[in-house]
Amino acid sequence: MAATLGPLGWWQKWRRCLSARDGSRMLLLLLLLGSGQGPQQVGAGQTFEYLKREHSLSKPYQGEAPRPCFLRDWELQVHFKIHGQGKKNLHGDGLAIWYTKDRMQPGPVFGNMDKFVGLGVFVDTYPNEEKQQEAQKRRYSPGVQRVFPYISAMVNNGSLRYDHERDGRPTELGGCTAIVRNLHYDTFLVIRYVKRHLTIMMDIDGKHEWRDCIEVPGVRLPRGYYFGTSSITGDLSDNHDVISLKLFELTVERTPEEEKLHRDVFLPSVDNMKLPEMTAPLPPLSGLALFLIVFFSLVFSVFAIVIGIILYNKWQEQSRKRFY
Repeated sequence: MAATLGPLGWWQKWRRCLSARDGSRMLLLLLLLGSGQGPQQVGAGQTFEYLKREHSLSKPYQGEAPRPCFLRDWELQVHFKIHGQGKKNLHGDGLAIWYTKDRMQPGPVFGNMDKFVGLGVFVDTYPNEEKQQEAQKRRYSPGVQRVFPYISAMVNNGSLRYDHERDGRPTELGGCTAIVRNLHYDTFLVIRYVKRHLTIMMDIDGKHEWRDCIEVPGVRLPRGYYFGTSSITGDLSDNHDVISLKLFELTVERTPEEEKLHRDVFLPSVDNMKLPEMTAPLPPLSGLALFLIVFFSLVFSVFAIVIGIILYNKWQEQSRKRFY
């Protein structure tokens, strides 16, 4: 029977550790360490100058509402560890880092709800699709096959489902192999969002150097969403430890043209990537609006009946004249 580890990553939880029967656990610790500044490499050939200030909780906020993030440009650094006794892919399933409109709700996507609204970054440790292909005596070509553990990213406006059986392949923005299990040194992941440019890098080689994983321009993420992290296990088990989350505010200079171009958005999207449109439900009618609709409908009905009677009487009168 599958065992699912629930969400542990929202801002009101400062330090907490849960464990499932299968041995999977997650540890979340938010630290307040000060600030830094300086130029940082965003991607190949692109450098942005910015000031860097950390935003993290310095004490537990038990019972209070989570805090949404209203930063325009930001960087989230995740210090994590994945380890367990399983060998040869006998472990799973992975963890996820979220930036979503809604707070965590238990569900099938690495412990969170499906059809989320926002950004999901997944550290997937079990190759569901590749295992199914092997069972059917089929294999992907070397250029298509993915090697796990695998990091991928997905932007969703609430209309897409995460295909767990295919490890999110149909909806991923990009991804890379990340051998992160059972390492004897610290492993880190950084998610950077600057000028609608999403960059995901990792430090998993013990060299204290960021290595590129995913780089996607034209990503439009609204402000006021929530950061979080979650993990899930199935028939197999693993330990997923989130040791710290550090959120940095990045102050980036913009030209007047960029200010017009980078206005706030209200629904996540990616340029040059068509996401199914969401049909927003109609707001419920107020009591006054409902009364006015009923009133004018009755008036129109009475008016139509009166006109109909007048026209009928005239028709009858003309018929009698023709008869005589």
